Amino acid sequence: MTDVDATLDAAGLTNTHVREYVKHWFEITGAERLEVVNASDDDRLVAEAVEAGELLPVGQGRYYSRSYYKDTARAEERTIVATSDEGDKGVYNNWRPAAEMKDKLVGLMTGASAGKTMYVIPYLMAPPGSPLENFAAGVELTDNRNVVMQMIRMARVGVDHINDLGDSFVRAVHVTGDLPNLGQGTPDDQRYFVTVADERTILHYGSSYGGNALLGKIAHGLRQGAYDGWKNGFLVEQFMLLGVVDKETGKKYHICGGFPSASGKTNLAMTLAPDALGDRYYVEFYGDDIAWLWVGDDGKLYGMNPENGVFGVAKDTNEKTNPTAVDSIVEGTGAIFTNVAYNAKTQEVWWEGKGPKPTDLDGWEDWKGDLIADRSGEEVDAPWAHPNSRFTTTLANVPNVAKDFEDPAGVEIHGVIFGGRTRDREPLVRAITDVAEGVYDGLTLGAEATAAADGLEGVLRYDPMSMRPFMSYAEADYAAHWLEVFSRTTTKPIFAHVNWFQRGDDGRFLWPGYRENLRPLVWLMQYKNGEVEGVETPVGVIPKREELLLDGLDEQALADLDTVLTIDTDRWKQEMGHREKHLAQFDGLPEEIWEAHRRVAAALEASE
Repeated sequence: MTDVDATLDAAGLTNTHVREYVKHWFEITGAERLEVVNASDDDRLVAEAVEAGELLPVGQGRYYSRSYYKDTARAEERTIVATSDEGDKGVYNNWRPAAEMKDKLVGLMTGASAGKTMYVIPYLMAPPGSPLENFAAGVELTDNRNVVMQMIRMARVGVDHINDLGDSFVRAVHVTGDLPNLGQGTPDDQRYFVTVADERTILHYGSSYGGNALLGKIAHGLRQGAYDGWKNGFLVEQFMLLGVVDKETGKKYHICGGFPSASGKTNLAMTLAPDALGDRYYVEFYGDDIAWLWVGDDGKLYGMNPENGVFGVAKDTNEKTNPTAVDSIVEGTGAIFTNVAYNAKTQEVWWEGKGPKPTDLDGWEDWKGDLIADRSGEEVDAPWAHPNSRFTTTLANVPNVAKDFEDPAGVEIHGVIFGGRTRDREPLVRAITDVAEGVYDGLTLGAEATAAADGLEGVLRYDPMSMRPFMSYAEADYAAHWLEVFSRTTTKPIFAHVNWFQRGDDGRFLWPGYRENLRPLVWLMQYKNGEVEGVETPVGVIPKREELLLDGLDEQALADLDTVLTIDTDRWKQEMGHREKHLAQFDGLPEEIWEAHRRVAAALEASE
C-alpha cells in the first residue's frame, strides 16, 4: 500500500489542506498507487502512455487517443449543479440538493479506483498573480492518465500553484468507472457529473472524456467559476476573447463574446485579418472558450482566458476555416487528437472537413478503431471521425497568441458581442449602447432550430449568453449579477450582436464569414470611438454601407451587403413574442430587463 504522506513529501506538496483532501479520497476510491503531477512530467507520462498503447504517435511530437465509443461528448443530462439552497435552482442548471448528490457520488466512487493510480493534479485556471487567483486554484484527482496529459495542456499544472493557498482551492474528484457497464443513455445510467458549487467541490463519475473528465475546464472554469463570481462580484462566461491591433494608429481593442454551438465562436477567436486589411490590422488570440471578467479599481472592465490551452473541435477545421488552428497542431506541438480517423501505418490523422478524403484506404481506421477498408453496406458512407472529435494544444502553440496572454492583470474589454445563427432577421452587426439592452440581448441569444419538419424553422433555441449548459445558479440572479457588475464600470464596453449566417432565397450564405468577420468588428470599435455614426434602428445601430471597410471583399458579398445590413421589422415583431415567452420562464427577472424588452418592442411598433 502506498505511503501517502511519503509520496506527498517527495513531491514537495506541503499544503496541509490539500494533503488531507488527497488522503481522504485515496481511501474512498481504493486506488493502489499515488502520483503527484507537475507540467514537467509530461514527456514521461506521454512515453508511458505510448508504451501502454493509450496514445498512438502522429508523426513526431503529436499523439492520438480514442475514448470509449459511448463516451464521446459532454453529457448535459447527467450534469448537475448541487447546493444546500434550493433558491439556486434555475431553469437550466439541473439543480439537486448537495447532501443527496454527495452521498450518491461517494457511494459510486467507493473502491472504484482499485488497482489504479490516483494522479494528483494541482492546477491554476489563471495566470499566477491574477486578482482572481484565489478562485482559480484546484486539485483534480483522477485515475486516468490521458486526463492528466490533457489537463497539462489545458491548465497551469504544478504544486507551486497551490502550496501557499491554504484552504482556497477547488476539490475536484474524477473517477472513470467501468465504462462498458455504466448504462450510458439508458434509464439505468450510472454517470453523474456534479458540481457542489457552494462547497467548491466537483465530483465526476463515469467518463474519461472532455468536459466530463478535465475538471479544470468546464466544471471549474465555467460552472464553479460562475458561482464563485456571483458570490464575489465577477463574471465567468463561455466567451471567446481576441485583440484587434490597428497598426496605423497603434490602438488595440479587446473583444469578448458568446456564441451558441455551431455559431462560429472558435473560428472567430482564432481568426486572422483578411488579406486586403492585413497591412493595417493584426488579430491576437487570447482564448476560444472561457473568459473571466471583473471591474478594476479604475472602473474599467477587464478580462482573461483562464485556460492554458485549446480543446478544439476537429470537424471542419482546415486552412480556410481556421488556419490558425491548423498551425497550432503541427508536428512537434505535443498536440493530442481524440476520436478522429487514424492510419496506423502512416501515423496520419484525418477528419471530415480537413481536406480531401484519402483514396488509399490501407491502414485507415475510423474513430472506433475499425478498418475503413472492411466496411460494407450502410457503413461505407459513415463518418470516419466522430463529429465531436477534438484536438488539444497549448496556447503557446497558437501562432498569433497575444504577447500578454499570461499577464495577470488581464486586458481591458472594449466590446462584448453575442453571435447567434439566424437566416434572415439578424443583420451582420448591430451595436447596443445601453447596458440593460445589451444584457437583454445576451439573455435572448440563440440559434435557429433546424428541424423544419417540427414546425420550428426560424425559431431560436435560446442560449442565454451561450451559458445554457453551464448555468450554476438561477437565471434571474444571473441577469441581476450582470447588471450589478456593469453598474460598477465607469468606462463601459459597447455591446453588439453579430450574425454571419444570413441566407438568400436560394439557401446560400450572403456573407463570406471567416476572416471577413473582422470587418464588422473594426466598424464596432470605430462606432464606439465616434469615428462613424451608423444608422439607428429599433434594435440597435447598424453600419452604413460606406462605413464598412470593403477593400478586397468579393463581388458577390458586395452585392449582398444591403441585405445583410437590413432590419426585417415583421420578423422582429414575431421574434419579440418568442422572447417574451422565453424570459417569462425566469421568475424574478430584474425589471430593467423587462423594461429593455418593452423599449425594443415599442420601437419596432413605432417604426412602421
